[in-house]
Amino acid sequence: MMKTLAVTGGIGSGKSYIVRMFAALGVPVYDADSRTKELYVSDQGLLAGLKSVLGDDLVRDGVLDRQYMASRIFSDKSLLKKVEELVFPRVINDFRKWKLSMEATPHEGIGRFVIMESAIYLEKPSLSGTADRVLTVTCPVDVRVRRVMERSAMSREQVLERIANQCSDGFRISMSDFTIVSDFTHPLLPQVWNVFKQMNEI
Repeated sequence: MMKTLAVTGGIGSGKSYIVRMFAALGVPVYDADSRTKELYVSDQGLLAGLKSVLGDDLVRDGVLDRQYMASRIFSDKSLLKKVEELVFPRVINDFRKWKLSMEATPHEGIGRFVIMESAIYLEKPSLSGTADRVLTVTCPVDVRVRRVMERSAMSREQVLERIANQCSDGFRISMSDFTIVSDFTHPLLPQVWNVFKQMNEI
């Protein structure tokens, strides 16, 4: 059975770039955020459940209105909890099916593990336990802010607000087995290769 490495990190940390480096080494990657968005389209049971919680206005022309959903759950923790109770079990089940398909398909040089990429892996107890090991990607706040501003229309204040609403790097690191520093100072490939080797030895 292949092991699972959860890769997490705050906005602008460089997490997705690190994941692409692992993918270049042949490690299969499950992007939990992208896959969740796909489930909003493909899983009619999930869509029906979300409508029962958030109302019929959630779906417009047969498509889930994610902006409407965000506006409903942003300031209502009870609604957020109900939505997460519907979504996360389906994501975990989808991941497990995907992982089984990876184990059943012959690949060359992929190593002995897969990656679940999730920004919120350590923040949501229902996700914990899915992975055998956890990797946090971290870097200084000023670098994170600059990265996000360069790739989006967000202002510095908006990026800092988003960072403040996420758990701290200190918390993530304390809960992780590995840490990679992505700050344009520490070389990335040796750090990635070190984690890659250790995961293959589990």
